[in-house]
Amino acid sequence: MSMDHTPPEGAPGTGAPSGAPERPAQGALAQDTPAVSREEVREAAATPPGKRRKRARRKDNPTGEMPLREHLAELRNRIIKSGVAIALGTVLGFFLYEPVMGALAQPLKDAEQRGILASLNFDSVGQSFDILLQVGLFIGVVVASPVWLYQIWAFIMPGLKAQEKKYAIVFLSVSIPLFVGGVVIGYLVLPQAVQFFTALIPDGGTNFIPANVYIPFLLRLFLAFGAALVLPVLMVGLNMIGMLPARTILNHWRITVFLISLIAAIAAPGGDAITMFYLAAPLFTLFGVAIVLCVLNDRRRNRRRASTEADIEAEIAAGPKPLSEL
Repeated sequence: MSMDHTPPEGAPGTGAPSGAPERPAQGALAQDTPAVSREEVREAAATPPGKRRKRARRKDNPTGEMPLREHLAELRNRIIKSGVAIALGTVLGFFLYEPVMGALAQPLKDAEQRGILASLNFDSVGQSFDILLQVGLFIGVVVASPVWLYQIWAFIMPGLKAQEKKYAIVFLSVSIPLFVGGVVIGYLVLPQAVQFFTALIPDGGTNFIPANVYIPFLLRLFLAFGAALVLPVLMVGLNMIGMLPARTILNHWRITVFLISLIAAIAAPGGDAITMFYLAAPLFTLFGVAIVLCVLNDRRRNRRRASTEADIEAEIAAGPKPLSEL
């Protein structure tokens, strides 16, 4: 007589007890778990924690939307980074004070060689220290321009789309040489301005130029030229993110022409029309190119918006789809 030794269901030594969920097979786990390559593990281990957190935030929030408090915190961090970079550049500027001051005072020395008495005077004991701080800060702003220009674009870029971020990188790479080039142009027109003003000194007169007036005027002039060349790039950037329509720029073109002409007249105070043309032509060209790019971008945006609206209207006109097509 054969006896069946099969234990009852749920007895010890058998599989899972009755009513308990069955444990999935190892192959099922392998199918459900996404495979991670060794390269990805190695890259994750080599990535600093701060950068990993930024990537995680970027995946969780691809559009870059954030509340006002986070916007203000982001702005504060950008300002702090820019301030630290300018402070470090200012320290470097203290070591470059002597050669820079020599370059700024060179037009006055050239005037003396032409027989015009013009000297740079310090009215008080502490005024030389004030000039040192101003020149050092100016050098710091110029040296740190790649950093603070990047911080400006980095604050704007989270709200941009992927294609627009590529444009922002191009704008950043263009803004830095334009700003430095504007400062250089301001320095190149400096001798002509000094020559014109010193030529107005009557015979036998001496022009005692206060350092606290001469040096700040030159530094502001250089920064104005740098900002004037960067402004068209900033206009295009603001247009790309929808903050500055081309129509607004075109409606205020008279103000743009007046400001460019004023800058050229200040840089060429002798009234020389040829010099003013050489100075104003690059500015007009940059602003013209910026306006054309803004107009083309607005047209492209309007076509895309019209196409999207047409698709939506077509879907509404077609009515709801049957369940079989869903």
